[in-house]
Amino acid sequence: MAAPPNPVSDAQVGLLRDTIVSLVRRDGADLSARQLGVFLTCYLNEGGHTVRGLAADLNVSKPAITRALDRLGELDLARRKVDPLDRRSVLVQRTPKGAAFLRDVRAIMTEASGGGKKSSKKS
Repeated sequence: MAAPPNPVSDAQVGLLRDTIVSLVRRDGADLSARQLGVFLTCYLNEGGHTVRGLAADLNVSKPAITRALDRLGELDLARRKVDPLDRRSVLVQRTPKGAAFLRDVRAIMTEASGGGKKSSKKS
């Protein structure tokens, strides 16, 4: 027997879907879920971020974080820099292009949540 739909959860999942579809349809590069997770963690959580710290926060391997950061670096959404205080550590830095991308994501989510034009079609 299927569980009855939960309107709050369904609304949140719908917002996630609408946001992802809008990101996929827009001009520009697509990010994987992992890349988007790393990006949002860096931009929404204050403080310095390291590969090691991101791996721990997201509960994924350091090589997985490195691959995500490779892609974010290619797109100039984040940049890596050796920590001058501990040369074994790599710091992740925000970029102006990354800040602009975050503004775009916020605008897309605002529109998808009813703050802008809203489609009445159901998928």
